[in-house]
Amino acid sequence: MNKADRIKKMKVPKVDPAHNGRLPTGQVLTERFPILHEGDVPEYNLDDWTLKVTGKVNKEITVTYEDIMKMPQTDVTCDIHCVTRWSRFDNTFSGVLFEDFLKELGIEPESNYVMLHGDIGYTSNIELKDLMEKDILLAHSFEGKPLTKKHGWPLRLVVPHLYFWKSVKWLRGFEFMDENAPGFWEDNGFHLRGDPFKEERFSGEDLPIPEDEWEKKDYD
Repeated sequence: MNKADRIKKMKVPKVDPAHNGRLPTGQVLTERFPILHEGDVPEYNLDDWTLKVTGKVNKEITVTYEDIMKMPQTDVTCDIHCVTRWSRFDNTFSGVLFEDFLKELGIEPESNYVMLHGDIGYTSNIELKDLMEKDILLAHSFEGKPLTKKHGWPLRLVVPHLYFWKSVKWLRGFEFMDENAPGFWEDNGFHLRGDPFKEERFSGEDLPIPEDEWEKKDYD
């Protein structure tokens, strides 16, 4: 049974009306920061670390971690919502806004779709319009401290308005493409976009969803 099928068998939590529409349907509020990923946690030497911008852009470019840290830095406080049914309010990440990242590098997109690349071999698709929201961050820190390795150090993407699998850990590249091709989880039963307030969890069917897989995971 794959991850999408397991989540469909979970119990659907009831939404507390006290949250005033801030908590999406089918989510449970937690103060934990659960750790979910596929594969091993990668190890890095920052002297060798790079991030690439490739594909349908006016120029392809490779940047170092030092380049990222020299760009304008911004704090973003946001809610996050995981497809496995947990949500966490008021998280503060620090890093470089995606729109500032493009501006600093002089990158001009020539397509409307992007494949996000993370280690180890992880991919997730996203539309450019979602990346151009004002709070999309290339984050290196969480709550004033560097991200832990299990949460994506040295750099992760933060896309607050989509399910958290789109906030790719261990970010290594943006590949601009002509078509909206599925990434890893999208190829394994998850929605191409993933809006939590529309319950865009899965592809191709309605949602009889559901229970607490995330509670069995490690967390910070």
